[in-house]
Amino acid sequence: MTTMADVARRAGVSVATVSHVLNETRPVRPVTRTAVLGAIEELGYTHNTLARSLVTSRTRSIGLAVSAISNPYFTEILQGVEAGALEAGYSLLIADPHDDPHHERKVVQLLHERRVDGVIVAPSAEPAGMVGYLTRREVPTVFLDRLVGDAYDQVCAENTGPVRQLVEHLADLGHTRIGLVAGLPGLSTTTERVQGYRDGLRARGLPFAPELLAGGNSEAEGAQDATRRLLAAPEPPTALITANNTMTIGALRALGALGLRVPRDIALACFDDFSWADLFTPRLTAIAQPSKDIGAAAVRLLLERLQEPDRPPRTVRLPCAFVHRTSCGCAEPVPAAPPAAQERNRTP
Repeated sequence: MTTMADVARRAGVSVATVSHVLNETRPVRPVTRTAVLGAIEELGYTHNTLARSLVTSRTRSIGLAVSAISNPYFTEILQGVEAGALEAGYSLLIADPHDDPHHERKVVQLLHERRVDGVIVAPSAEPAGMVGYLTRREVPTVFLDRLVGDAYDQVCAENTGPVRQLVEHLADLGHTRIGLVAGLPGLSTTTERVQGYRDGLRARGLPFAPELLAGGNSEAEGAQDATRRLLAAPEPPTALITANNTMTIGALRALGALGLRVPRDIALACFDDFSWADLFTPRLTAIAQPSKDIGAAAVRLLLERLQEPDRPPRTVRLPCAFVHRTSCGCAEPVPAAPPAAQERNRTP
């Protein structure tokens, strides 16, 4: 087995210098660093990270607790976290809390017991037990997507303004009965998106009608039931907003079962864009969240916390994008003609 001493002999340096290169514990001249890394590659040396962790009390690993990893939104967040961790030289341990407060608390404890340097968590609607565990043990933590309070590092997308934008867009198309299929109660995302819905109604002079707001519990089946309830009202909505991508699927199932076509019978807009939203007929008008950027930002916040344990907590909010397609009832945009075609078609 190749040892650190073997690498030092091949590179013509001391074992201490090899250790400094591997552990980044002291600056090393670029030419020396290059020689050490070349020797490591040539000899196939593998650094003993376990031994290093016993010395430094750091494992260079991050725990990630995110529910519904099969959800495209969280899958993209995972990709952002993984890329950020890998770039910084950290490995990733992943667990799914299933949005269950008891299981969430257990999962976080298991990650902590694996001696991760810090954790990134998308909290449930009742995170008190999990937050209490992390706080008492002073585990470096970043919450993502869902906020738990200004006393913690956290990162999420803007929620209120983008939903307001959807409401205003639908109102500008002539809709006065706009329904919302909201997420799971207790989540900050749900609270903020409902607020955006109410803000949009107020901005366009439309009254808030409680019968046009239904909870879909952030899942497809719940959204399917919620959509049916909304459309069974004496004055059903003529336009519908769904508050996440999973609930969009449930709403579309309900509309299909009822024989309603989008946007001929009802307009539809959704919070969360996803890779196949452009393949639906009609194409879905949506709010696109910067999912990978959220994951990468969470890693940066956690690394900053590890470097500066006493710095004030930060909340980072990232902007969303309004993706204008046709499910809202707007016409399909006409692609711009190439310059040569424009020149040929120009009237003399």
